[in-house]
Amino acid sequence: MINEKWFRSCLLGVGLISAGALFAQRPVENIDSKKHPNLAQAQHHIQSAYDETEASQKHYNDQLGGHAQKAMEHLVAADQELKLAAEYADAHHK
Repeated sequence: MINEKWFRSCLLGVGLISAGALFAQRPVENIDSKKHPNLAQAQHHIQSAYDETEASQKHYNDQLGGHAQKAMEHLVAADQELKLAAEYADAHHK
């Protein structure tokens, strides 16, 4: 009984930490602009869109129906996909 409660508490804690890490992520500009100028520029635009969306959330006191937050999550995902595209190009097009 005690082990089951302990396990559930640990599982909940890990879940909360993981969720916090997901929401704490921000897009980063980490693509080499000399090797991949277009991908780097796209990544820069994603960063700008994220920053503007975050400013909008503050302006409206986070009263945007969760849509701005969801858009920011999609921007983080798009940023990560661009990085993966650059890494793939590096690995397969030498």
